[in-house]
Amino acid sequence: MFARRTLKFLAAFVAGFALLALPGLAWPGYLDTPIGIVVAAPWLSVYLFHALGIPGLLEHGGACGWGWCAPTPLGWAFTALVWLLALWLAAWATARASAPSGERH
Repeated sequence: MFARRTLKFLAAFVAGFALLALPGLAWPGYLDTPIGIVVAAPWLSVYLFHALGIPGLLEHGGACGWGWCAPTPLGWAFTALVWLLALWLAAWATARASAPSGERH
């Protein structure tokens, strides 16, 4: 699970996501495109985790009137860890599936 091959796939997945997110820095309307929505999904998932009942992820406990509450530092860290774990599991599965048959343990 911590093989070099898995870490290479993880690095490729993170780099690919960063490249997909890069146009959003120069073109704010990019997040309204279909690819932009995929890029924004990890950042928006903090609201899903809050709705599932995980406390402390949003400022003011999620009660910000008509606006969306910003994530707390815990919310940012939790969301980043969840998505990194998901990418790591995908990298592990990809590395295992693409390994030659003699290397699968």
